[in-house]
Amino acid sequence: MEITASLVKELRERTGAGMMECKKALTENAGNIDAAAEWLRKSGLAKADKKADRVAAEGKIASAQDGGKAVLVEINSETDFVAKDSNFLTFADAVAQAALASGATDVQALKSARLPSGQTIEETRAAVIAKVGENVQVRRMVAINSTNNVAAYVHGGRIGVLVEVAGGDAELARGLAMHVAAMNPPYNKASDVPAEFVAKEKEIELAKMSEKDKSKPADILEKIISGKIAKIVNEVTLYGQPYVLDTNQSVEQVLKAAGAEVVGFKRLAVGEGIEKVVEDYAAEVMKQAGLA
Repeated sequence: MEITASLVKELRERTGAGMMECKKALTENAGNIDAAAEWLRKSGLAKADKKADRVAAEGKIASAQDGGKAVLVEINSETDFVAKDSNFLTFADAVAQAALASGATDVQALKSARLPSGQTIEETRAAVIAKVGENVQVRRMVAINSTNNVAAYVHGGRIGVLVEVAGGDAELARGLAMHVAAMNPPYNKASDVPAEFVAKEKEIELAKMSEKDKSKPADILEKIISGKIAKIVNEVTLYGQPYVLDTNQSVEQVLKAAGAEVVGFKRLAVGEGIEKVVEDYAAEVMKQAGLA
């Protein structure tokens, strides 16, 4: 196969290796760019860290579960295109399985866990970067290990939830995990809502009231405010929200009927908290053409 300049350029951009090294790698591997990237990595010439400062806000939430032991991991890429790449998806699923098997409790510990290939997750991540040509990060993980009912649910690869339920059954736990994925309640029960949050909401509701309402007797005013606050608390708690699988009941009512209680839940969404860089390609082209 002819080693073209464009092929050398593509390999150079993917790996960060020098032009001559890229040409040699392609020659040694009959023009196969994936094999050449792997050859460079084994030779210590591929620079995975070249892409380490690029913003990676796309990606996948992957899960793994064995009974009451379950994990979620967030693996990030720079683009949605790479987030659908088979190399990236295989890596994400392998990381989740390794997280479950290793018992790692944080990402730093997870990075040194070994995959069936014998390589560590960090070593494999560098290889994936060489293959896909983008920054890839193992960003977060959460886990639950319990004798209670535990459900792991991932929606569309972008939102993942772990729920632990005392009582009930696996079907209820899964339904609650789906609810948390859809409704994203900040808190579990009313007792979990911070007093500062309630005080601030009371202040806001009081400011919104008309002077006529404010002039009502103190006990009446307190009932009005308490009713408004109760509604707000229901909106921000799992227990208070209408259950997504039966909106005629609240989650609390569903749990009560099943004799169950949600011990806790964890939710991850791809890219949350990462400031994304919005590229204005039209403006960039105009700038380069001297039109801006």
